Amino acid sequence: MRRLQVLLCSGSACQSAGALEVKRALVEAVTELGLTEEVQIVETGCMGPCELGPILLVYPEGAYYVRVKPKDVREIAEEHFLKGRVVRRLLWGGPGPEPRTLPFFARQKKIVLANCGQIDPERIEEYIAVGGYEALAKALTRMTPEEVIAEVTRAGLRGRGGAGFPTGKKWQAVREAPGRPKYVICNGDEGDPGAFMDRAVLEGDPHSVLEGMAIAAYAVGAEKGYIYVRAEYPLAIKRLEVAIAQARKYGLLGARIFDTDFSFDVELRIGAGAFVCGEETALIASIEGR
Repeated sequence: MRRLQVLLCSGSACQSAGALEVKRALVEAVTELGLTEEVQIVETGCMGPCELGPILLVYPEGAYYVRVKPKDVREIAEEHFLKGRVVRRLLWGGPGPEPRTLPFFARQKKIVLANCGQIDPERIEEYIAVGGYEALAKALTRMTPEEVIAEVTRAGLRGRGGAGFPTGKKWQAVREAPGRPKYVICNGDEGDPGAFMDRAVLEGDPHSVLEGMAIAAYAVGAEKGYIYVRAEYPLAIKRLEVAIAQARKYGLLGARIFDTDFSFDVELRIGAGAFVCGEETALIASIEGR
C-alpha cells in the first residue's frame, strides 16, 4: 500500500510554469531514494490557483507546496517523503488534512470542476472510482428519456451563457423536433480574453463531458455527438482523444451501451480559433466544413 499520494497539477498553466520538469525530478528523486513502492505520483487537472504553479499536494498531510522548482524536489523528497518533515518554506498556508480550509478555497463550492485537481484525467479507472458513469448507467437502465428531461427540469439546470436558458426546455424541444438524425454538440470553443472555463474541465475531467453528452443524447434521441475545441488547446485535445478511446474500449461509447438499445459515439472537431465560432450557428457551420 502506498504511504503517500502526491498530486501534481498538470493543467496548461502549471505545465507552462514547469510542472513536467518537476514531475521528472520527482520520479528521479523517489526512485533514487527507494520510495517507488511508497509514494504515488498522480498528474491532475487544474487545481485553481494558477499563479502559484507548479503545485504539489501531498496526502495524507495535506501539504500544499507552491511555486515548486525542480531544484526544490530533492529537499521535499528527502525531508517530507523520507523523514516525514514538511518543508515549510514551500507551503501555501500551514499543513492540514484538507486544503479546502485555505482562504482561497474556503468559500468555493466546486460542482462542475469537483474532480479537477483530484484525479488523473487520462485514467478512466480514476473517474469510475469517484462515481463516474454511474449517472449514465442510472439513466439508461432505470429511467426513460422523458424522466431524464423531467429530472433536469426539476433541478433548475441552466445554460452557462448569458441567457441562462433552461436546459430541460432545450432538451424537450430537441426531443420533440421531428427531424432525424439528431446530434449533441459540445461547444468547447471560447475566445473571450481570460476565459478558460471550458479548457479547465476538458483538461481536468474529460470523462464527465463525455458522460454528460451521452445522457443528453439519450434524453433527446441522438446517436452522434461532436466536441468542438479550438486548436489553441492542445492539452485539452490530447486528453479528450485519450478519454474517447478509453470510453470506447470500456463500452461506454459505441453500440448498445450498458447492454441497452442505446448507441452513442463522439467525434472531436478542431476549430481554427475564429472568435465567431463560439456562437452556435457559426460553430455548426464550422463543424459542417463551411
